[in-house]
Amino acid sequence: MTHELKEIIQQAFVNQQKGITNILATVVDLDGSSYRKPGVRMLLSSDGKISGAISGGCVEKEVQRRAQSVFKNNIPKVIAYDGRYRLGCEGILYVLLEPFVISPEFVSAFSENNKERNAYTITSFFTKEDEALGNFGSIIEFNNSQKFSFNTAFSLDKTAELTIFKQLLPPLFRLLIIGGEHDAVKLCTQATHLGWEVAVVCSIKDPKTLADFPGAKSVTAQTPETIQLSHINKHTAIVIMNHNFTYDLRWLIKLQEYTPAYIGILGAAKRREKLLNELFDFSPDISDDFLDKIHTPAGLNIGAETPEEIALSILAEILSVIRNKEVFSLKKVTGKIHN
Repeated sequence: MTHELKEIIQQAFVNQQKGITNILATVVDLDGSSYRKPGVRMLLSSDGKISGAISGGCVEKEVQRRAQSVFKNNIPKVIAYDGRYRLGCEGILYVLLEPFVISPEFVSAFSENNKERNAYTITSFFTKEDEALGNFGSIIEFNNSQKFSFNTAFSLDKTAELTIFKQLLPPLFRLLIIGGEHDAVKLCTQATHLGWEVAVVCSIKDPKTLADFPGAKSVTAQTPETIQLSHINKHTAIVIMNHNFTYDLRWLIKLQEYTPAYIGILGAAKRREKLLNELFDFSPDISDDFLDKIHTPAGLNIGAETPEEIALSILAEILSVIRNKEVFSLKKVTGKIHN
């Protein structure tokens, strides 16, 4: 959800420069089941455009229609959308509609927080009723205790009787791709579509640029022995795709210094034992925790053959690891998909 909010904020700031007013729609509660869960947001603009989505596409127009009163009187409200008779979700969504005004100071603080890869919280205050008007609104708080209100008229002092929805949003998930060939480009493209922040490290013998990797945040040419990496943690996955055994080994030796959530390596299954044996020779004290992070060959066994399919299988495996999910077909699920 972090990348969705980032896009909403960027669009809202652009709209403000053009004199277009904005309303932020946030799903703050849910009775039953729904396609999306509380915490999902979309931007409604006075020019009739919508950025983002809070469902599979069936709720947005109704929310936009019912938000017109907020555009007219600038008073936030909560609406209930009963999908039991119109959707296949059998749930009632409660959506907070609030005027959305962001200052340059807020944009700067949000950008700095993302740069430092810190989590942040958003707290929304509302009443769980349909067509309810009141002192409703949301507060965003960053790691350095900076706070900003989405609705400038919202008063935090008058919220004693209101319901609270609090959400912790992690930093953008980061993918570090080590390699610069065609398959690395495909992986980069698909990862950016997920909203991930992608950095690419290629060989100094074959340097590449940002133009070679559309959507990437950075592209550098480095060796594992000289590179200085930052922000490698549980919000980071690394995929090594050099197609070179020796280079892969050098990178594994280097990466022992860091704690990513996942390390994937391309290559045939038969090279895995050789690679790990040589890693032990260079680093006999290597930790079991680091070894558990290594996935080679990278990806899920979905029969992938093309570079695009291989990228899909790798990204799916990364998601299964960071979400701590055992992989199987959803048709085997008899209860709720999400806990």
